Amino acid sequence: MSWRPETLSILNHPHPALRFESVPVPKIDARLRETVAEMFELMYTADGIGLAANQVGIPRRLFVVNLSGGERDPAEEFVFINPTITSRRGSAVAEEGCLSLPGVYGDVRRPEAITVQAYGLDGQPFEMKLDDLPARVVQHETDHLDGRMFIDRMSENDLAKIAAQVEEFEIEYAAQCETGKLAEEPELVRQVEAMARA
Repeated sequence: MSWRPETLSILNHPHPALRFESVPVPKIDARLRETVAEMFELMYTADGIGLAANQVGIPRRLFVVNLSGGERDPAEEFVFINPTITSRRGSAVAEEGCLSLPGVYGDVRRPEAITVQAYGLDGQPFEMKLDDLPARVVQHETDHLDGRMFIDRMSENDLAKIAAQVEEFEIEYAAQCETGKLAEEPELVRQVEAMARA
């Protein structure tokens, strides 16, 4: 099995790939660069500012970001390969959304400033000190790589306000499995695990 699906699309909650703790990217090659380009296109089409690999079914520690809000300026595009957040400072609450829960938003408390280390597509390591929205986006996407979603970080009261919206995605997922549009969950899990080993 390949380390990625043949065709990429953004997966919705509660697809098991979104709960998989991703494995490190072992090498940067032409196939990975093509995948990154596809991820940026999917992100732009969905009007997002960040997209993690497991959101498109790839269990690898990789995400893409463009904070300019849809402007396809290569200078604003950042690729984080095998990222690690090395420090966190402060605390702030702000509203978050997710391309895997489109239309659902909620308040999340996170550190206000971070330092992140990662590799770029050129294979070179880099470090960024970020605050405010950039720090929030990098933390949100890093959570994805650890199998966490923003709803996991919401307070019980705030989560209750969006529970019905989240349940709609769970009902749709179950229906897709039952009708064969998606494989049954054990098979989906097996596929993700096989890609992680490939």
